[in-house]
Amino acid sequence: MDLESKVKIIKEGTLEVVTPDELKEKLSQETVTAYIGYEPSGKVHLGHAITVKKMMALQKAGVKVKILLADLHAYLNGKGSLEEIKQLSEYNKNCFLALGLSEETEFVMGSSFQTDPHYTILVYQLALSTTLTRAKRSMAQITRDAQDHQVAEVIYPLMQVVDMLFLEVDLAVGGMEQRKIHMLARDNLPRLGYPAPVCIHTPLLHGTDGSEKMSSSKENFIAIDDKPEVIRNKVKKCYCPPGELEGNPVLEMAQHFIFTDQKTILIKRPEKFGGDLNLNQTELEQMYSSGELHPLDLKNAVANHLVEILEPVRSYMDNLK
Repeated sequence: MDLESKVKIIKEGTLEVVTPDELKEKLSQETVTAYIGYEPSGKVHLGHAITVKKMMALQKAGVKVKILLADLHAYLNGKGSLEEIKQLSEYNKNCFLALGLSEETEFVMGSSFQTDPHYTILVYQLALSTTLTRAKRSMAQITRDAQDHQVAEVIYPLMQVVDMLFLEVDLAVGGMEQRKIHMLARDNLPRLGYPAPVCIHTPLLHGTDGSEKMSSSKENFIAIDDKPEVIRNKVKKCYCPPGELEGNPVLEMAQHFIFTDQKTILIKRPEKFGGDLNLNQTELEQMYSSGELHPLDLKNAVANHLVEILEPVRSYMDNLK
């Protein structure tokens, strides 16, 4: 695969690449390593799946992929005891493989290197050069809502920066909530004498309740291994205001999981309501924004497609039981 083809695959579906020129430079190397970190906590859901699909695209472009199972980060973020988080790590790993990551994917537990003395010294060095305001700001979209903030919240982003160094990362991938931490890495790693990673940011999927981000802790998610009837019930209850395109999680699901693999979506309707439709993404959005397509018809169609798309995931996970 030539360089331009690799760049096209990697950039497709992203909100930004910081920077495109640096990405081309990295891809010109003999080996390129990309990473993303996930806190092992709760169910793996469609919000995670957006970034997993991006890691799969990177593998298609010949990039080595490392998945950080960030157990100590999850602990610092109040996601449970270390033992509970450790048990969830294997479930997370299996979910990511079920979604289609290559068996060659390297999974790394954060605790396997994050207590190394050199790692700790680097965290201290970053602490000396990072303001409290910036560290707190970088965590605004990641930590749980709380009135009394914990010191752990400002340790977390410093550790994430050092993770990139220890994992020998060329490319750092994440949703837009990771952007401030990624920029912290780009600013500070060169000051410590290390190269800055190229940062690749994907969209965030709104929660089923319409909130800014799908999250297992907020119970506003669709898990990748949910049963068909659960998926249909959750989509039916989804926030989906008539005529609204922005911030509509049902339309986002269609965009990120249906139209990425097929050109049209089948909308089944009784003849008295206009009959079946087969719409591309532009047609779907036009009909929905004009009020010609009812939210319930949209929800039913998206739910049916999601049930079908996630069938291989359910089969994979069931075979592990």
